[in-house]
Amino acid sequence: MPRHEPERTCIVTREAQSPAGLIRFVLGPDRQVVPDLRHKLPGRGVWVTARSGMVDEAVKRRLFSRAFKTEAKASETLSQDVERLLRDDMRQALALANKAGCVVTGFGKVEQAITDKPIVALIHAAEAAEDGRRKLANPLRKRLGGAISSFPVVQVLSNDELDLALGRSHVIHAALVAGAGSDGFLNRWHRYRTYCGIGADQSGLGNETGEPTILKPAGTLAE
Repeated sequence: MPRHEPERTCIVTREAQSPAGLIRFVLGPDRQVVPDLRHKLPGRGVWVTARSGMVDEAVKRRLFSRAFKTEAKASETLSQDVERLLRDDMRQALALANKAGCVVTGFGKVEQAITDKPIVALIHAAEAAEDGRRKLANPLRKRLGGAISSFPVVQVLSNDELDLALGRSHVIHAALVAGAGSDGFLNRWHRYRTYCGIGADQSGLGNETGEPTILKPAGTLAE
């Protein structure tokens, strides 16, 4: 069973919530405020709601010094630093999913996977042409029907980032297959998107909620 962590209080909103919706920060040896995404760094931690604007507010109002009860040096770029770390974490999670055999790449293979594999998400490079996205959306819509509106379509990583994560060159389209690592990647994608305030319909397929709901594998749904 997963380890249960007690609720923590955001130093900006003063509201208690699950650590999953917060970013933990600790003080480094030089009293610099350091993000601790995995909640493992030693020392006393303070918590901020996992949104870029909340981190900016904590820096602006000098809330870290108040929370740590000592001088805390919070960089003016702290929110951007957290965003970069979350993005790196997302890319690393994709690399782990790939090592577990959960990623299919190449337009033709992705198109085929939509029909006959238990895919749980599509991934497009940020630079992917609209025509290619639309051509892959068509078989997905045929397979899922109205359920397509809540199917995760990830398009926040660049071509270079996908190449780095997957160890291949010129990755533009990919499919995420159900299995070890797929949930971890999608959770990190959702966390990154929430932090950045990326709005609804991130999929480009009519999603009104913006939630990356994981559907039953495409290959198991009735035509």
